[in-house]
Amino acid sequence: MFSETRYALNGDLRVAYRTSHEGERDIVFVAPPFTNCEVFPELPYIQGWLEAMTSLGRLIYFDQPGTGVSDPATPTLELRADSITAVLDDLGSGEAVLVAIDGTFPESALFAATYPSRTTALVVLEGYADPLFERTEGSTPEGLTAVATATWGTGEIAHLANPDMPWNEEIRASWARHERLAASPGIFAHMRPLLDDMDVRALLPTVRVPTLVLHHTDDAMIPPKFGRDIADRIPGAKYVELPGRNVFHFVEPWRQSFQEIAQFLTGQQADVADDRVLATVLFTDIVDSTRRAAQIGDRDWRALLDAHDAIIRSQLARFRGREVNTSGDWLSAQLISSGRKCLCTRWQRLREEHSTFGSSHDTETRPAPRLTLPQCSRKRAMR
Repeated sequence: MFSETRYALNGDLRVAYRTSHEGERDIVFVAPPFTNCEVFPELPYIQGWLEAMTSLGRLIYFDQPGTGVSDPATPTLELRADSITAVLDDLGSGEAVLVAIDGTFPESALFAATYPSRTTALVVLEGYADPLFERTEGSTPEGLTAVATATWGTGEIAHLANPDMPWNEEIRASWARHERLAASPGIFAHMRPLLDDMDVRALLPTVRVPTLVLHHTDDAMIPPKFGRDIADRIPGAKYVELPGRNVFHFVEPWRQSFQEIAQFLTGQQADVADDRVLATVLFTDIVDSTRRAAQIGDRDWRALLDAHDAIIRSQLARFRGREVNTSGDWLSAQLISSGRKCLCTRWQRLREEHSTFGSSHDTETRPAPRLTLPQCSRKRAMR
């Protein structure tokens, strides 16, 4: 869906960015402050939003200097706004829609105010314009940064910020990996206070481009009053409050927010792709497990269970399957595919792996794994 990572020059700094295919308009997604553009599209529950946004135009996203695979740098408001300019210039793009979220609103607002002729529209998702010390009650910015730094790289910040997003251990691990690839805890601790000090309220009356501000009603981390304040300060801005608690509008549930963006940019209600897919639900267990466990003893049985789970998980990773649950000698998972041929290939590969399982044991004690793969049409779970 997206190009190989490219680099634009912001002065002497290289800014990493990727784009989707050409479209009716350019849309720059000024992604959350800490990202890695190499792995960002692979995050669970983001692919559906990305596909929907590419139906509106060419989607462009990038890593700000100091994060991901861009060059290291100390963040300033001007530097971050200039990164948007650098990416558009490198693409030869004359103008673009800016979609800002969370802490990337300040640089987006500065770009829109400075280059109105290059800003087709500004879309603000869970934005705020004032510094952190004015947005916190009962906590200090230093204390909040310390707590966030202590949990950085675990995925828990994503969970805390997006309580409506489905969550399990697999999803947590994916977000945790992305955090670690976006910035180390030390870089996060250095950059976060600098970003939190940015205040663009005085700038907002000079933003003279079509602006849409979307905010979730029950967002506890960035309450709606901050989104309303932005809309009140930008002449002619449209403010829409949506049900929900998430900071990120690009994870589940994202469709209502996307419909507002599409209506704002095109003047028409967009068709959201059907979220039903062909899925195979995989169940595995070991035949006659109680007797076999008694024969080989607890230690060897535990080792066999670990080997069984490792085989299944390696193939799930290979074929983009998702582990649903595991307990004792059984495991359940889901395989998504667009065609029967791919599902058959995945099934055959899993059978081959299982045919060698437990081969170090004699025939009497060798475990006999059993695989069951019923096929069904179901709501998309990974989007």
